[in-house]
Order: sequence, then structure tokens, then C-alpha cells
Amino acid sequence: MTPTSWPIATALRESLRGYGRQDLRADLLAGLTLGLLALPLAMALAIAIDVPPQHGLYTAIIAGILIALTGGSRFNISGPTAAFIVLLIPIVNKHGLGGLLLTGLLTGAILVAMGLMRLGRLIQYIPYPVVLGFTSGIAVVIAFLQIKDLLGLSVTEMPEHFIDRLQILIEALPSARWPDIVVGLLTLGILLSWDRLSTPIPRQLAALVMVSLLAAILQVFWPAFDPLTLGDRFTWSMHGESGEGIPPFAPQIVMPWSLPDAHGQPIGLSWTLLRDLLVPALTLAMLAAIESLLCAVVADGMSRTRHDPNAELVGQGIGNLAVPFFGGITATAAIARTATNVRAGARSPLAAVFHALVILLAVVIFAPLLADVPMATLAAILVLTAWNLGEAPHFVHMVKVAPRTDVAVLLTCFGLTIFIDMVAAVGVGMVLAAFIFMHQMAELTGGRERGRDEPMPFELPEWAVFYEFNGPLFFGAAEQAFAALDRAAREHPDISVIIIDFTRVPTLDMSGIHALQSALDRLREKRIGVVLSGMHAAVYRPLRKAGLEDIPGHFAFATDPTQTALAAASLRQSQRREKL
Repeated sequence: MTPTSWPIATALRESLRGYGRQDLRADLLAGLTLGLLALPLAMALAIAIDVPPQHGLYTAIIAGILIALTGGSRFNISGPTAAFIVLLIPIVNKHGLGGLLLTGLLTGAILVAMGLMRLGRLIQYIPYPVVLGFTSGIAVVIAFLQIKDLLGLSVTEMPEHFIDRLQILIEALPSARWPDIVVGLLTLGILLSWDRLSTPIPRQLAALVMVSLLAAILQVFWPAFDPLTLGDRFTWSMHGESGEGIPPFAPQIVMPWSLPDAHGQPIGLSWTLLRDLLVPALTLAMLAAIESLLCAVVADGMSRTRHDPNAELVGQGIGNLAVPFFGGITATAAIARTATNVRAGARSPLAAVFHALVILLAVVIFAPLLADVPMATLAAILVLTAWNLGEAPHFVHMVKVAPRTDVAVLLTCFGLTIFIDMVAAVGVGMVLAAFIFMHQMAELTGGRERGRDEPMPFELPEWAVFYEFNGPLFFGAAEQAFAALDRAAREHPDISVIIIDFTRVPTLDMSGIHALQSALDRLREKRIGVVLSGMHAAVYRPLRKAGLEDIPGHFAFATDPTQTALAAASLRQSQRREKL
């Protein structure tokens, strides 16, 4: 692998060519806008998986910088994302914060390996109904999980499965608190109407500041108005100091295996633990790869640039390998933040670096004020995030206009994501989509006898029939296609030679080779010779490698019409001599 092909930091190298003062100014302004947008989202996304909000902020800071500097997309903005919530909650419940960070380490290693093995282009083979199905399902689950904080319900622990969660929330409805409901509705109102003001201030930040300030003022003059806040839910203790909300310090280096498990004890390191975390890590890596590369494609479409998918995977992996050592959770690129980055006029990955530095300054300077943010406000922000992630109008449109097979895959992935989990949804969706694709390809593959009144490449003698195959001869179609040769032998008991035209066969797998050999053996028993004509190299070479060779009097290869006619005549003569 040459240095120029090394899949790392390609976006940074390319974007800094000819980089000037105007580019730096544009990146600074874009980074400021993105930092203000990402600040409330990072806290809300961490809270959504039942970890303190600073872990989401640390993710946006560390992963945001490292992935930007080492990845393959010029405009991707990385950090905690809503798509991971459904996968991370079970890890936190079962293995605690320590298990969550160790899973992030494994995820990073898998992403680096995927990038180094040049697997970036393979993500495009995941069918769109699978992607839309599980992202829409994730959106429903995310929105559903916010009901607790949006209504101020007294729920001690949320079960893992959707039906159990629904039962718990219904039972907890009498404990709803009206101040939290008011705050949540007010936040949603600001979020939905803010864009009409045509202001550069992100609506999430505007809602967070305005509602937090209003709630604090109302509580001073009306003590009964006491919505739950970050300070009520989270406390911290560090360097001999303690407080409510988030600690006012930059991310500190920690060892993930020294952090607590689900029982509050240091989780440690063991092969059993790593084995338990490997499957979630593989799923997270696949989702991170899909989302980050989709973001890169969106950014390329908006900016008319090109990303390096393998470098992006390596960058995502490096970020996820490093961020657990600073208390950060699993990260990937976020489509909404990436699109905002392009619209804000960013010129290079430095915009993502500046966005992370803005969040760092906010943590160090404004941490005490963040303790007064109402939990219902963060829940409302996540409800809107879930709506955008789910693409409900597009989901409904696809159900109406897509082929029934695609709708079946879409609804299967959607339902399994909600009621089972995303691992099952993606696995079943991919298998279902693969079977549908194989069926469709098999429908396109077949063989037919060319009539004697049709154009022929040469004059066909009476003792021969001409068969032509169309489409790939793979395991889903080969047996059915070659069964046509047996029918030809039955329908023409007096023929001596069958000529098979492979001109329109692009590929042949091992199942096709086996089916062909079986068909040839059956025809040989009936003393019918076979000529295989017009094969492409992709079909001819595997047959030769499998040991299929010319058999005088029974079987022959031919490359053009003249050779085909001569080979058929030779087989006919050999058979006549055997009879004599």
C-alpha cells in the first residue's frame, strides 16, 4: 500500500490545498454555528441512553476533532447520534458505563479494519428499504422513550422491550407533572416555529436558552412551577469538588475498564466480557459505517465534492478508538449536522474541529448554567430529532408507490426494530431482500430452444437442436435452467447433438457448474453430445478450473459459429462410428 493510497486524512489533505484566510473565516463561522447546534443535542443524546450528559459532550469534542482530522469526508460532523440510542441502552443496562465505553473501543477497531480492507464501497449494497425501515423504527423508539421526561413521569427503570416499556409508562401516567408538560409543549412550540424568524441561531439552542430562562424566572415568582432539571437528575464529583449538572472541566483521560459496570463495580477486562460485547460492537460498526457514508454522500451532493469511503471508515474508527479514553460514547457522522455544516459555508474539516472547540468552551465556562436546563426541554429536542430521523412523509410515500416486495422488506425491518431489536431487523431485512433479489434474478434467467425458422449463426442440421441461455446461472436459477435440456432430450428423441449458446450468460457460480455437469452426465447417458458455444471468460475459466474438458464424441467447447458447427459435426461423426 503506497503512502498516497493510505486511507486516512484524505479530506484534510485535499481541502488544505490553496487554503487561505477567507476559507479559515468561513470554517470559523460554520464551526460556531455547529457548536451551538450540537451542544443541546449532545447532552440530550447521552441522557437518552441513561448516562450523564457530559459523556455526550465529551464525544462531540474528542470524536468531532479526531474524525474530522483523519477521515475521508470534507464536511462530515461526527458525535453522538440518535440512531445509536436503541443499541446503546441495552448495553448500559447490562454492562454499565464501563461496558458502554469498551463497546465503543471494539466498534472503533472494527471500523478501522473495515477501512483498511477497503470495504467502504460495500455499504452501497445494503438495500434502501432496509435502511429506511430500521431508521424509521429507531425514530419511533426514540420518540417513545422521551415520554417519561416529557411528562415528568416517576419511572425508576425502563424495561428493554417495547411492550414492557409501554405497560410501565401507562401505569406511570398518574404521576405526570404539569410543569414538565408545560415546558415540553413550550419547547416543541419554539422548535416548530423558530425557522420562520430567519435567524442564524439554531432552533435547538434557542429553545434550550429561552425555555430554561423562562422556567428559572417562573420558579422564582411561582415556587410551584418546578420542572425537573439536569441538576435534579445528575450530580458530579471530581478533583475534590462536586456539583449538579455537568462538571466544568475539559475531558479527562480515563481507563474504560476501570469504570463501573451495571452494579457499580469496576468492569475490568476479560475474554468473556469482550465476547459478550462483540456482537453489539459489530452492529454498531455497521450502523456507524452506513450512517457516516450516507452523510458523506449527502454532503457530496450538496457541495459537489467527492469523499473517500475507506478513509472515512478509518477516521470513524480512530475517533471511536480514542473517545472512550476520555469518557465519550460511540460516535458517527450526523446527517442534520453535516447538512448544516455545508449550508453554513464550511470549506474544510477544520469547521468540525472548531465546532468541537466551541462545545469545549461551553463546558468549561457555562457548565453551572447547564444544570438549570429542564429535562422536558431536552426530551422535546429529541422528539423533533426522532421525527427528522424517521422521515415519516417519505416512509408513507414509499409504502404507497414502492413494489410490494420492497414494502414487505420495509415494514418487516420497521416492525422488528420496534418490537424486537435492530440487530434482528437488519439481519432479517438483509436475508429477505437477498431472497427477493435472487428470485427476481432467477425469473430473468432461463433457457429456450431457438426455432428452426429463427435466424441462426449457421445452418442447423436436422440431428441437432440449438438452445440459448440468458442471465446469470447462479444457485437460485441454474437447476431450473439446465432442466430445460432434459425436456429437449425428451421432446426430440432422434437428436444427436445439443448446441448451447452462452453468449448472454454473464456469470456462473459453483452451483451452476454442478448443475451443468449433472446435465451433461445425463445427456451422455442418453448418447447426446453437447457443444458449449460463445462463452465469456468469466464463465469459461471457472468451468476449466472445475475440470470440465472436451470429451471426444460427447462434449466440446466452441468460441464462434464456425467452430460450433465443426464441433457439432465432429460429435455427430463420433457417435455414428460408435454405433457401427
